[in-house]
Amino acid sequence: MRGLQFSVSLKNNYEFRRLYSKGQSAALPTLVVYARRTKRAQNRVGYTVSVKLGHAVVRNRVRRRLREIYRLHESEIRCGYDLVVVARARSVKAEFGQLEKDYLGCLRTLGLIRSEGQA
Repeated sequence: MRGLQFSVSLKNNYEFRRLYSKGQSAALPTLVVYARRTKRAQNRVGYTVSVKLGHAVVRNRVRRRLREIYRLHESEIRCGYDLVVVARARSVKAEFGQLEKDYLGCLRTLGLIRSEGQA
């Protein structure tokens, strides 16, 4: 399995809170994406899956699916952003394709998908 090339994990609580308050957001039925421009060369990505969505097995499955979607499309995403992806209740039962479509839709709304010809 290929690791993430342009990204690292976002782990600190204060970084998540800063994104919630100062970042831009885009929401669809299965998830919400918060983004904020940084001066870093790579992206930092964090995932939030609430206890309300289910037991650990369920939450971890949702988190794994979201991480995989990011990994598959990492080269299409602009660099230099902090991202937080918040799973909503519908993400638990959503098909992978629907989750992927919503994730990319949120990124597109935020202007984070590279257009052809951009580095």
